[in-house]
Parts: sequence; structure tokens; C-alpha cells
Amino acid sequence: MTPPDPVALRDLAVRAAQEAGALLLDRLASERTVNTKSSATDVVTEVDVAAEAMLLARLLGERPDDGILGEEGTSRAGTSGVRWVVDPLDGTVNYLYRIPGFSVSVAAEVDGTVVAGCVFDPSRRETFAVALGYGATLNGVRLAVSPVGDLAQALIGTGFGYEAAVRDRQGRVLSHVISRVRDIRRGGSAALDLCWVACGRLDGYFERGLQPWDGAAGGLVVREAGGHAAPLEAAAGPAAGTWIAAGSALHGPLITLVMEAERLAT
Repeated sequence: MTPPDPVALRDLAVRAAQEAGALLLDRLASERTVNTKSSATDVVTEVDVAAEAMLLARLLGERPDDGILGEEGTSRAGTSGVRWVVDPLDGTVNYLYRIPGFSVSVAAEVDGTVVAGCVFDPSRRETFAVALGYGATLNGVRLAVSPVGDLAQALIGTGFGYEAAVRDRQGRVLSHVISRVRDIRRGGSAALDLCWVACGRLDGYFERGLQPWDGAAGGLVVREAGGHAAPLEAAAGPAAGTWIAAGSALHGPLITLVMEAERLAT
């Protein structure tokens, strides 16, 4: 079987993400039904579900033998070796409050490895596109991560979970990080946070508790922009599972800082 072309998968991801993003903008001003998932603060709307259905229709309409994993419950095995990992609305709380900080994330895995993807920011009409080995772009312009290596000069992004106990610990971790860096930003969309590392709007990013659809596309965007983006392994102790994204110069220092902060927060 001929391996799938990462560029073709990227281009399909872009088309699907932009179509779903147009739906998000079209329904932004309308009233919506809000339900909850893991906690009272973990919200989902009918727009999340409609956008996921649109993504499925586009992706499987063009590649009916692929598998798919979606945040809103879609899980389908395929026979092609390709699986799409999609978040139809990353930053639902921002969307609910009409804050321009939400995105559509679409990634393609081949035999478990992410090889292509797109993160589309409808509010800014920014398309972050990536194909393994072909680099990452923002609206067609090649991306490169920040060269900053000094934590004291680094603008760092982060995010928080939905359960009170998780947030409490994340707050303690953050209290040990914030005095060591230039400043902290909390955007509300992990996919966009990762892409902002890739384009240098953030020097680094860390967050614990990301799901596969949160980091699949954005993580590859960072890596193809010359940076590092992955969850920490078990050897990191209390910080295991925390995603760290940064350029090469900042990556090691940021890992050390987050691991230290996690130990102090225990």
C-alpha cells in the first residue's frame, strides 16, 4: 500500500478546519444550549457537536476508509492506516463568552504518528498548517520558534483543568513558575497556545491534562517550526504528562522549572 502523502493530508485538514471555522463564526452571535461534561465548568454546546459532524462529513467524504477520534465522542476505526484526531471547537468557554480565542484543530495520524494537521483561528482568519518534513506555516508564511533561552525573558503560556482539585494544584505550580519568567498568558485554547509558540508569540508553554485532540496538530506545528512539543515522560515524576513546548534554547530550562514547581506543589 502506498503511504499517504502528508501534504495531501495537510491540505484536506485545512479545508475541513476552515469549513468548520466558518460554521463557528456563523453561529457565534446566536443563542445556544450549554451542557456540561466532566465538571460544571467543562462546557459543550450544540455548535461543538455540529462542527464535529461537519468535520466528519468532509474528512470521511474524501477518505471513507480512515479512522477518526473526536472530542465530542466520535470514535471510529479505519482500514487505511490513517486516523483523524479532531477538536471541532477548542476554547469553548471563550466561544461561549464571544472572546476571540477559539480554534478548530484537525490532525492526521499514520500508524499512530501525527504527519499533518491544521489549526484554524476563525476570529483572526489565521491558518496554521503543517506536514511532517515540509515545515509549518501561518497563512502560507513559514514559521520559526522564538530563539529566547533565558527564562527571565520568556513569555510563557499555560492553561487549567476543569476540576477544582486539579486547578488548585495547577495554581500552586504556577505560583512557583511566574516569578521566574517574564510573564504568563492563559489564552484558553491549547491548540492556539501551541501554534503561538511555533510563531514566536509565546516563548514557551506548559499544561498538564491535555487530551490527544488538544495537542495533536499544534504539537506538530511546533516541531516543524523547529521547536519541541510533547508530554513529559514518567521519569519527570509529579510533572509526568505535562506538555512542554518551546524552542531548543528554552526547552530544557522550562522542563527543569516545571518539574521543580510540581515537586514544590506536592
